[in-house]
Amino acid sequence: MKAFSKILLTCTAFGMMAMVQPASAQEKNDFWAADNWQVRLRAIDVVPDESSSVNIGGKVDVDNFVTPEVDISYFFTQNIAAELILATSKHDLNYTGGVDLGSTMALPPTLTLQYHFMPEQSFSPYVGAGVNYTWFYNEDTGPGFTNLKVDGGFGWALQAGFDYWLDEHWGLNADVKKIFLDVDASLNNGTIRADVDLDPWVIGTGVSYRF
Repeated sequence: MKAFSKILLTCTAFGMMAMVQPASAQEKNDFWAADNWQVRLRAIDVVPDESSSVNIGGKVDVDNFVTPEVDISYFFTQNIAAELILATSKHDLNYTGGVDLGSTMALPPTLTLQYHFMPEQSFSPYVGAGVNYTWFYNEDTGPGFTNLKVDGGFGWALQAGFDYWLDEHWGLNADVKKIFLDVDASLNNGTIRADVDLDPWVIGTGVSYRF
C-alpha cells in the first residue's frame, strides 16, 4: 500500500482512539432533531489490490490514484442510512517488467446501506455494505499496442468509518471501503486478454455537512 494510504490509515486509527473516550462520556444531544440528509467531501486514495490472469502469461499491475469524492446520504432513521458515493479516478496499467499497457479512467458509483451506532454522539462510527458498478472510459493505449478496452462490471462493497461532529451541521469524517470487482481487459483487438480482480481499497478523509 502506498505511503499516502498508510498516512490516512494511521490518522484514522489515532483519530478513533483519541475521540472515542470523550465521546462515550458525552451527554446525548439533539443533533438529529430534524436532519435527514448528509453530504461529504473527501480526499480518497484508490488503491487496487489486484490479481490477474493474462492469456500470454505474466500479470497486469494497476497503480493507485488520489482524487476528490462526493457522497450523499439519506437517513431513514437515526441509525439507518443509504449513501451514494461518486468519484472518478485514472489508473495506469503495466505488464510484467514495467511494460506500459496504457491507462483508463474509472467511474465507480457505489450505493451502500449503513448502520450508525451512536448518531446522537459527537463521535459517530458506522459500517455499511452495498453494490458498485464501475464504468471505464477514456482508455489510452500504451506504445506498441492498439485498442485498449476495459469492460465495466458489478462489484460488492464493504465500508467502515466515523463522523466526528463539531456542531449540529459540520463534522470531520474518515472512511475505508473495500470493493470486490472483477473486470476484463483486452489489447490489439482482443489478441491480448486479461481477467483482472481489481478489489481496490478506497481510503479517505474529509468534511461532513448534514441538514
